[in-house]
Amino acid sequence: MDDRNTTIAGWVLFAGIIALGGSIVTSEVFHDERPEKMGYPIEGVIEEGADAAAVEKPIDFSVADPTKGEQVFKKCAACHNADNGGANALGPNLWGVLGEEIGKGAHGFAFSEALAGKGGTWDFANLSEWLASPKKFAPGTKMTFAGLSNPEDRANVIAFLNAHSNAPRPLPAAPAAAAPVAAAGAAEKGEKEPVLTEQKASASPKNVGGEGAAKLTGPAEAKKTN
Repeated sequence: MDDRNTTIAGWVLFAGIIALGGSIVTSEVFHDERPEKMGYPIEGVIEEGADAAAVEKPIDFSVADPTKGEQVFKKCAACHNADNGGANALGPNLWGVLGEEIGKGAHGFAFSEALAGKGGTWDFANLSEWLASPKKFAPGTKMTFAGLSNPEDRANVIAFLNAHSNAPRPLPAAPAAAAPVAAAGAAEKGEKEPVLTEQKASASPKNVGGEGAAKLTGPAEAKKTN
C-alpha cells in the first residue's frame, strides 16, 4: 500500500515538474511586447510619455485655405454665421472677429463672464487655442462645442473667418523650423565642458599626450626630469 502511495506521489511530482518546465519554455517562446508603432492612431490623442511638442507642430497659417475652412465652418453653422450684418444666433455673429475684443459683444451678444474676463483681442494664435478647446481656454464658458483637434482644420477655418471681414489681416508667416534636439544638446554640452588649462594639465599629465601636446611645465615636468 505504501509503495502504491509512493508511486502515485512520484508521478504527481513528475507531472508538476513537466508542467512547470512547459510554462517556462512557453513564456520564453511566446511573450507579449508593446508594438513600436500602434496600429490604430487616434486623432488628438497623445500616447503616454510622448512629447506633445513633437506631436503637434506650430500651425502654418501661411498655407491655410479659406475654401477648406468654409467646409469646416459647417460644424459651427448651427450656432454661428459669418455674414456681414448677420444676426446673432445661439452664438455671436463672427463677421470681423479677428481683431475684435475677446468676449465684449461687438455685435451685441451677451458673452459669459468666463470669456469676457480673458482680456485682449482675438488673433490667429488665441483663436486657434479657443477653437482647440473652448472649455480649456475659458473654463466656465457657455460654449458647449468640444473643439477642433486637427490643427489644419483650425488654420483653415480661421483663414475663412479672416476673409469675412471689412479688413482681412495678412496671414502669419510660416513658423521657423526648430533646431534639431541632438544638435542643441551637443551645443549645450560643449558650453558646459570644462576647459583644461596648462596648470591643470601639468597636475594630471596623463590627460595630455601625443605629438601635438604642449610641453608641460611645473611639478609634473620637474618630476619627469628627476
